[in-house]
Amino acid sequence: METYEQTRFYFSAEKLLIQHMKLFRNRTLTGFIVFFGLLYALISLVNHYTFRTYALDLGLYTNALYDYAHLQWNDSTVFKEVAVNLLSDHFDLYLIIFSPFGFIFQTYTLLIIQIIFVLIGGIGVYQYLMFTNNNSRLALSGSIYFWTFFGVFSAIAYDYHSNVIAATLVPWFLLNLKKSRFIRALLLLTGIVIAKENMSFFMAFVCLGLAIEYRKNVPARNYLIFSGISCLILFVIITSWIMPSIEGVTGYPNFKYHILGNNFGEAFMNLIKHPVHSFKAFFTNHTGHPSGDYVKAEFLVMLLCTGLPLLIFRPQWLIMLIPVAFQKLFHDNYVIWGFSGQYAIEFAPLLAIGVFESVGMIKAEKWKNRITALVVILSIATTIRSMDKTVLFTNKSMIRFYKSSHYSRDYDIKQVHVQLKQLPSNVLISAQAPFLPHLAWADTIYQFPIIKEARYILYSKKEESYPLSSAEFTQITDSLEHSNHWGVIYNQDEFVILKRK
Repeated sequence: METYEQTRFYFSAEKLLIQHMKLFRNRTLTGFIVFFGLLYALISLVNHYTFRTYALDLGLYTNALYDYAHLQWNDSTVFKEVAVNLLSDHFDLYLIIFSPFGFIFQTYTLLIIQIIFVLIGGIGVYQYLMFTNNNSRLALSGSIYFWTFFGVFSAIAYDYHSNVIAATLVPWFLLNLKKSRFIRALLLLTGIVIAKENMSFFMAFVCLGLAIEYRKNVPARNYLIFSGISCLILFVIITSWIMPSIEGVTGYPNFKYHILGNNFGEAFMNLIKHPVHSFKAFFTNHTGHPSGDYVKAEFLVMLLCTGLPLLIFRPQWLIMLIPVAFQKLFHDNYVIWGFSGQYAIEFAPLLAIGVFESVGMIKAEKWKNRITALVVILSIATTIRSMDKTVLFTNKSMIRFYKSSHYSRDYDIKQVHVQLKQLPSNVLISAQAPFLPHLAWADTIYQFPIIKEARYILYSKKEESYPLSSAEFTQITDSLEHSNHWGVIYNQDEFVILKRK
């Protein structure tokens, strides 16, 4: 029989072991947070320094930050000839909230915020899986999966977008819902839907899937049904009334799913009336553009590799992914079907939690560990694949942080930065897309070839000519350089600065 002292010793030893295990877990998680924070910085911040961020979208949004920080609306003149409130293009309230930070970080502001929130999203995945499974290995694997997911890397590599921030709040919304903290969940839901007009549509389906998940929990189920309906109503109000009224047009200006109809109402009816046609369009190149061939197939294969089939055990998670998949694969632009940009970010939190919740249901510890490791390895492998070779051409230098080409250009980066810093403040500038974000913390700036009353024009003949064709770009720049109204004040290594005479 054990003595009292022995029992107390065993209890103390067990308590001490648990404390050490928690400390180890926290140190391990912290190590990964630091690692991925540095890794994302090497991608995103280096891209900005090396002129691989662009007028659309970082330049435009940084210019909006400046306007909001100075208590004025943004007029979209960065890329539009005629002034229109930016909220009519995307109903994004995050830029207003983040605008004060622009005084500190200026043109790097949104990139830094985006990195921080992606890290926070991974922590949310960890906290959720720890709460539901109490398995530190599973929880840490879910976070690593989230941080290495190809949609996260591509979003980090391509400027800033507010739906990335919103997606990182989803794990925290799910966690507070799981803990029956309905008020906190409501605050997080509000924070998600104000990011962009389509986030309310996305969250309507998330709430629907969760209502099925919590069908036996009456308070949670009713809360989710009400929240889902509210999100759907909000989506209709914003897209059918608020945004069109801002721009003074009829209908949602960004409806780009014409394979389904001319508006959301027609799209919904066509999905019901013509399911075979819609099913075919979902999987095939419905635009007919040769560059769109196999783009959808590649993307869907990547999803399968990252654990999507495991959601068959939790089909309610598949319901949550419906709007994300439909918005992506029915889009008019075949570029959006692939890996580039922020167009796959919403998959990340739902797959990270849904897949590892499914893995957590496996009772055999050996198989649970094996499948956990396999899913993480496949997630990393698909991300490497997106960096290395894809069906659709993307600028791999933006995301290949392990290549020297990521840190250099075929012109003198430092000298261009010197020239940008020497430009007078508070003067109107027309800048080519890669240079505009560095000058966008200003009241007004134009993306070349918009010139209007600009005093300076700057461009590089070694950069892409967007939004002009190569021939148009050459014609316009040659004309300006030989114009009586403009003088060349700098021309070195094919980087040119013109000043109005």
